[in-house]
Amino acid sequence: MDRVEKTVFISYRRTNEAWALAISQDLTQHGYDVFMDFTSLPSGDFASVILENIRARAHFLILLTPSALERCGEPNDWLRREIEAAIDNQRNIVPLILEGFSFNTPTIANQLTGKLDALKHYNGLTVPSGYFIYAMSHLREKFLNVPLTAVIHPASIFAQQAARKDQEAAATAPAVGEKELTAQQWFEQGFNATDPDEQVRHYSEAIRLQLDYADAYINRGIARQNKGDLDGALRDFDEAIWLKPDDVHAYYNRGNVRGDKGDLDGALRDYDEAIRLQPDLAITYFNRGIALRAKGDLDGALRDYDEAIRLQPDDVHAYINRGVVRAGKGDLDGALRDYDEAIRLQPDLAITYFNRGIALRAKGDLDGALRDYDEAIRLQPDDVHAYINRGVVRAGKGDLDGALRDYDEAIRLQPDLAITYFNRGIALRAKGDLDGALRDYDEAIRLQPDDAIAYHNRGVARRAKGDLDGALRDYDEAIRLKPDYVAAYINRGVARGSKGDLDGALRDYDEAIRLKPDDVDAYINRGVARGIKGEKQAAIADYQRYLDLGGGVRGGDQAEVEEIIRSLRNPK
Repeated sequence: MDRVEKTVFISYRRTNEAWALAISQDLTQHGYDVFMDFTSLPSGDFASVILENIRARAHFLILLTPSALERCGEPNDWLRREIEAAIDNQRNIVPLILEGFSFNTPTIANQLTGKLDALKHYNGLTVPSGYFIYAMSHLREKFLNVPLTAVIHPASIFAQQAARKDQEAAATAPAVGEKELTAQQWFEQGFNATDPDEQVRHYSEAIRLQLDYADAYINRGIARQNKGDLDGALRDFDEAIWLKPDDVHAYYNRGNVRGDKGDLDGALRDYDEAIRLQPDLAITYFNRGIALRAKGDLDGALRDYDEAIRLQPDDVHAYINRGVVRAGKGDLDGALRDYDEAIRLQPDLAITYFNRGIALRAKGDLDGALRDYDEAIRLQPDDVHAYINRGVVRAGKGDLDGALRDYDEAIRLQPDLAITYFNRGIALRAKGDLDGALRDYDEAIRLQPDDAIAYHNRGVARRAKGDLDGALRDYDEAIRLKPDYVAAYINRGVARGSKGDLDGALRDYDEAIRLKPDDVDAYINRGVARGIKGEKQAAIADYQRYLDLGGGVRGGDQAEVEEIIRSLRNPK
């Protein structure tokens, strides 16, 4: 006859430590040999001690609360590994189901992948609120009072010693009272709540009952961040780190808030510390990559996205972000490979098609870009930027009417976005509708008064309508906002020349050439102005420089410019 064993392993999430300790204390008082990793084993010893103690004990209790399985989707999550080891070793697995937990909850069901799917088929014990003593009695008499047919594997001397030290620490810990258990119930209610205000209320009550509840501070900080209370969130994460200096998630979440506040250096320090504490957490590398990219360190960001993908090869957003960084470094082919992989992993994510469209357009594949923007819009019909970008591609292909329809829809969806009016102004001007273009440039400038290019383009439209004074005012403003704006100097020079101010025009062309010594438009226009002023040799030099830079080939007027040079050299 199989012998009834009284050896127990308690698997739990650190947020539920009070419950685990209360169960351990109850079982120990009733003669059970219990191990629960109460002291947090050093990382170097952790795997062997944990796995050996699972194999050496007959019963495996898993505490299931709403928050318990939250991180089981992470490949190296230890709660997941403990459950899998218990299944592999055919331990007597008893799920202890606490208030608020249900296998049918979508967020919980999504974690039950692979071997964890079997967990919902085990006979579990519900622990009702306020009936802890009764539930423990039922656990001992009905769930643990069973023979085990599987083989017990004795733990090594080292694992046994670690277990004894952990048991001694648990035995000397203060008895868990109703206050601590009630605090955990408030914590789990907060985890189950969807409204940030309700979450804050529940976590605050948990903290009131248990002032050193670091995990409640972390979760309240996350809720406050979601409410937009970044300062309150920072205070909570600071307190959590003070209470629990080795908590990876406290550093990681504080890094997120610091990043939201624009403190990228502070965010990077927090991510560095989180990685030092847990080097195999993909999300930390992912977020550090975001911060490094925001600081302009594209190489560092690329290394972090590489590592995030190595640790979690099915992370769609890591491929997307790495694609964005690769595109930023000019590696369009690498970016496209990343977007392709992201689409393979999740074919219904609009942002991937949007970004791939940008990369394809940059490579000159307008048809491919158009197909991607079509798909992005199909998947997310209210994406303003997809309409804007599709409009730009349509305009690039000469489909101005299609471009205008896209800009109209973007304006309908978001009427206060300056770039849409700006782009529609370009399309209207290309169709010859100068009045419509001017109205759009006016609106773009009203919405974004510091946009130098909008002033420049409005100046071009005003000059085309014969309003040289209005054009000059716009070029002046464009240059004030952007003093190195070569096109604005050239066009201001043209407007000044049209008003007879050849000296002013020449100053503008000189400045354009100083800023961009190989600008063919500046040379051809300066040559014209110098010719009108009778400065023949200087004009010839400008025309020749224009040809040397390829201006004649580009514009198709090489023969005409050569004829001008001949006429200046040999006047009739």
